[in-house]
Amino acid sequence: MISLTAADGHRLAAYRTGPQNADRALVVVQEIFGVNHHIRNVADAFAAEGFAVIAPALFDRVGPGIELGYEAADVAQGRELRGKINDGLTVLDILAAAAALPRGAKRGIVGYCWGGTVAWHGATRTSAFSAASGWYGGGVAAAKNEVARCPVQLHFGETDASIPMTDVEAVRAAQPGVEIHVYAGAGHGFACDERGSYSANDAALAQKRTLEFFAKHL
Repeated sequence: MISLTAADGHRLAAYRTGPQNADRALVVVQEIFGVNHHIRNVADAFAAEGFAVIAPALFDRVGPGIELGYEAADVAQGRELRGKINDGLTVLDILAAAAALPRGAKRGIVGYCWGGTVAWHGATRTSAFSAASGWYGGGVAAAKNEVARCPVQLHFGETDASIPMTDVEAVRAAQPGVEIHVYAGAGHGFACDERGSYSANDAALAQKRTLEFFAKHL
């Protein structure tokens, strides 16, 4: 774990992994459960592919060291915590993470759940990234008319109870240049092997597509 300082002076923790001389680098953005065991594993998987990775602890805006599991009480707490954080502040935090990546590396951003929305904001509200991949970001539809400043790839589960397909189709209509993948039968959080919605085949396919996307653009 390292410490970052955002532009407004806020100090936050972050998980850093991967080769620090890499020429490709990623900001990995958490779900509503913090930089927990799963997100650290996700970061390590990208590190194993040769990326330098930083996963900023966005919940540090509320309190330090918050890591949640995936029971109903955790979900409720995660939603409550996320509701206390302004979107503009998360942008400052991902920019602080991007600035801490190896100098000269091409930078991408990938996020999951809440982080999927934050990854979209990273593409549309900053110029810090050369590519963005968002997985089941529930807030993307609300920001569907924002203009991306880099190539974007989005992943959604067809049976996601929190992201109706009408939202996905609205994003597709508003963003014809964005690469959108829908996974038949997959629900929310389908890539997290610690959740009941985990789908190994869909997770593997989405990861393959994400790595190919970053190989093309980073």
